[in-house]
Amino acid sequence: MRWYSRIAAAAFAALLQACATAPAVAPETSASVAEARAPVTVLVSIDGFRPDYLTRGITPNLSRLAAQGASGAMHPSFPSKTFPNHWTLVTGLRPDRHGIVANKMEDPARPDEVFTMASDDPFWWNAAEPIWNDAEAAGIRTATMFWPGSNVAIGGHKERPRDWEVIGGHRPADWAQFNQAISDEQRVNGILDWLRRPAAIRPRFVTLYFDLVDSAGHDVGPDGAGMRDALVEVDAQIGALVAGLAELRQPANLVIVSDHGMAATSSDRVIVLGDLLAEADYHLVESGPFLTLAPMPGREAVVEKALLRPHDHMQCWRKGEIPARFHYGANPRVPPILCLAETGWLINLKAPAKPFAAGTHGYDDQSPEMAALFIAQGPAFRAARLAPFDNVDVYPLLRDLIGLPAKPGVDGTDAPFRSAMAR
Repeated sequence: MRWYSRIAAAAFAALLQACATAPAVAPETSASVAEARAPVTVLVSIDGFRPDYLTRGITPNLSRLAAQGASGAMHPSFPSKTFPNHWTLVTGLRPDRHGIVANKMEDPARPDEVFTMASDDPFWWNAAEPIWNDAEAAGIRTATMFWPGSNVAIGGHKERPRDWEVIGGHRPADWAQFNQAISDEQRVNGILDWLRRPAAIRPRFVTLYFDLVDSAGHDVGPDGAGMRDALVEVDAQIGALVAGLAELRQPANLVIVSDHGMAATSSDRVIVLGDLLAEADYHLVESGPFLTLAPMPGREAVVEKALLRPHDHMQCWRKGEIPARFHYGANPRVPPILCLAETGWLINLKAPAKPFAAGTHGYDDQSPEMAALFIAQGPAFRAARLAPFDNVDVYPLLRDLIGLPAKPGVDGTDAPFRSAMAR
């Protein structure tokens, strides 16, 4: 007999002896020692989900949660883009204050670099502290299944901007690097696996991110045929999350949001920048639903004359003259000129090469098409229909739910939710 066979035989004999001598455990005794779990807070983002999608009759899980809890239309911050608004939701600051002022941006301190949605250098993110860092400092374990910025070591720095290694900084206790190849089902299962852990390493605040609805909106527009499949799929995964939590007997306060809505676009609604200016006159940063650029040295007067006059379907401002209601333009990362298209129109460098019908966002944050989803359901909430509010208010609510004190100096308040909180 090999050595591992002898060990296995001895262990099996010991197990039989233990079974023969150990007292039987009554089923009710096993149930009585089952763990009583405290509620976990789960922040879910369904990128690009407009509140009116719930009226289409194809989202039974989300609609049921909305009916059982607090729900309403939420105004995104300007610009109504993905990264600025996701960072607002977890910092309580508007983009002009937290520094992520666009999906693509530049900084005068680093003139040779461009921020994109793949940028994880803390340099771009360090102006604000996300909620998971405050929670971890307070002994509340956190885990993020994708969230813009959650892979960044906030407070750290890189010796060289393109190096992967970060010196110092803080992240959630558990986090995952975003990858679209990871399916929505795998994302939900990852959350549930975290919550199966022993209490000592189980997160109490979790984020989950779905990009499918936004991708469909960009491809086919908010009313395109492919949108139905995306809504059905994401709703099914919300149902799987709820069922998984129930199976674990894990109470949860679900806060389900989107970062912005979606507007239909068309090749028939395009403003051509090339009809107004020569490319040599300006340095372009971003175009589409809004345009940001810097005049080239000596061409300031030419650029301002062309852009600051009245236009059909577009309005332009110097950054210092952007209307106050946008809360935008003080940050050094905002370029000298901003042009905002009428909702549904695009500002492009050239005329479309072929017809298209699609969708996008980034327009006026008060535009109905840009409205964002908000649903909060769980033991902390009662059924309530909320008046429209700004997304900076979600952060104070999250602090309430996970037991953090109010943070001074943020742009939002938990006032919109107080009447919807369970007594």
